[in-house]
Amino acid sequence: MQVSPGHGVLQKAIDLAKPGDALILSSGTYTGSINIHRTLTLSGDRSSIIDGEGSSHVIKVTAPDVLIKGLSIQHSGNDYDTEDSAIFITDKGDRTVVDSNYLENNLIGVYLKGPDAAVVSNNTIIGSTFHRMNDRGNGVYLWMTPGSVVKNNDIRYGRDGIFVNYSKKNIFEGNRFRDLRFAIHYMYTLDSEVKNNISINNHVGFALMFSDRIVASGNQSIGDHERGLFFNFTNYSTIKDNRVSGGAKKCVFIYNANYNKINNNSFEGCEIGVHFTAGSQKNEIYSNSFINNRTQVKYVGTRYIEWSKEGVGNYWSDNVAFDIDANGIADQLYKPNDLVDQIVWRHPMAKLLLNSPSVKLLKWAQSEFPGLHPGGVTDSAPLMKPPEVETVIKRDLTDGYVKFSQ
Repeated sequence: MQVSPGHGVLQKAIDLAKPGDALILSSGTYTGSINIHRTLTLSGDRSSIIDGEGSSHVIKVTAPDVLIKGLSIQHSGNDYDTEDSAIFITDKGDRTVVDSNYLENNLIGVYLKGPDAAVVSNNTIIGSTFHRMNDRGNGVYLWMTPGSVVKNNDIRYGRDGIFVNYSKKNIFEGNRFRDLRFAIHYMYTLDSEVKNNISINNHVGFALMFSDRIVASGNQSIGDHERGLFFNFTNYSTIKDNRVSGGAKKCVFIYNANYNKINNNSFEGCEIGVHFTAGSQKNEIYSNSFINNRTQVKYVGTRYIEWSKEGVGNYWSDNVAFDIDANGIADQLYKPNDLVDQIVWRHPMAKLLLNSPSVKLLKWAQSEFPGLHPGGVTDSAPLMKPPEVETVIKRDLTDGYVKFSQ
């Protein structure tokens, strides 16, 4: 059924529709918030504009198996207490699909609040730039929405690109994020995947917090400011084939994260390659590349930690080593931090003394008497060349955005 633009006409068309009907929106502006309370398809093109006029949700979905496709959706309310969104999907909106829409000037882009197996795909979501960044809304917000998928979206501005809380079995794949606080932000989420996404010029790329059994693979962080990857109370997870580059303060920060497998990642050009805290235990860290980081590893603790597995360690660009038997493994172990590093981390002003005779004497004494080493990371099988990091994403920087081909 074809629908013509006007104020309130779209809600009337929804109220008159039968379950399973398709409403096709003509070009023009449809003003006023709407409630999709029965199963139907709502479609149009970029010139079909639904305008919430700054009040509450623009579209609220309270029925299952709804499809919203190809529309421009704008001007939600701006009240975080009522969670104002361009598209707000309730726990009755199971299997709703939001595909190929253009969302701009909304507080929250798409909010999945409780539906099962919803899909948010191929949308462009442009968040707000007013207020402080922490007071803005998220591009896609998920809460208690098992089995939902967010894929191939372009998300810019606002607060976090994707924020997920108290959920499980989600997949976030092939999304592009720019100019946000966090590209992807996990909280209290289980058994989920985040793969083949790219984060550019955000404060933090991929933050996995208080979450278990996450698989993060094939993601890229390029030019993020603070951290490319951040693991806080993340446990039993697999972190592989990710790339961090472009000068972040920390390529990866591991804080009280345990029993994780971190391998085949590339960490390049950061002030600190890995900041690893004493609370993290029993992680398998091997076959990664640490390339041209000002400090490869920052570990302030007294435990001895081995970063190799079954004779395979990591590649360290600053490791000047020989491989006489040509087996690809350096002939000597590698320790990325020593007693002088520990002193400088605890007392930054000590950097003024790095070229002093006393510091040189301390370094010599530690090399001659290994028992003076204060604990820390040891790689017993450092690699002579960086491993290949497999990623399906190719970059094409165009007009300040990032476009991709698979």
